[in-house]
Parts: sequence; structure tokens; C-alpha cells
Amino acid sequence: MGGKKNIAIGFLTMGIFMLYGFLLIYLRDFAPNKIEWVNSYSIGKHFESRLAHVHGNLFAVLNIIIGFLLIQFSNRLNQSNKISWLALGGLLMPLGILSEVYFGLPPILVLIGAISMTTSVIWLGIVFFSLKSTEKD
Repeated sequence: MGGKKNIAIGFLTMGIFMLYGFLLIYLRDFAPNKIEWVNSYSIGKHFESRLAHVHGNLFAVLNIIIGFLLIQFSNRLNQSNKISWLALGGLLMPLGILSEVYFGLPPILVLIGAISMTTSVIWLGIVFFSLKSTEKD
């Protein structure tokens, strides 16, 4: 089913990135080098880590919303499975940011994830814009 996996993975991803937020709080308030971490607020690993945290939660919420809409309109949408997979592919963006920060990998996952999520959102918007009204709408 085209939306159930988005909702489930969306909530799991949100939980993981919420836990990651606790790590960021630790680094800011309790780590031995917290002063250095705070002073690097807008540069380097600190900035990139915050980007991953924010985008991870944003893309998790988008997957939950997209999944819900795909389920609610499943009988009227033709491309729901493709949109579903594109939205899930969007999660590569925050994971790509983390892979850059912690493993020094190139930003290819960031680009793939960003393009995937953007495509899914625009595609779903076009699909909804073109839906014919029913008595329930």
C-alpha cells in the first residue's frame, strides 16, 4: 500500500532525528568541548548537524502527510506508489548530510534526496490540482 510505509517510516525517522536532537543538546550543554561547539554555531559540523536534524524531522513529517493523503485518496490516484517511493527517497537528504559530517562522504545522497522529495511534493501537488471534485470534496 502506497502510503502506509510513508507513515510508518516517517514516524520512525522522526523518532530517530528527535533522539539525534538530544545528542546536539548534549554537545551544546554538557560535552567537554561545549564552548568550541557553541562557537562554531554557524559553520562546519555544528551547522551541518543542525541541518540534518531539521531536514530529517521535516522530511519525516512530509512522509507522514504524504502517506496519509495517499491512503485517503488511494482510489483516485494513479501514481501513488511512485510518489510514495520518491517521498521515502527524500530521506536520503538528511542521511546524506550526516554521512558528510561523520564519514566525509560526498554530498550525492543530499542531492538525490532533495530532488526526490521535491519531485514527490510537486508531483502530488499537480495530481491533487488536477483531481476532479466529488460530492465529498
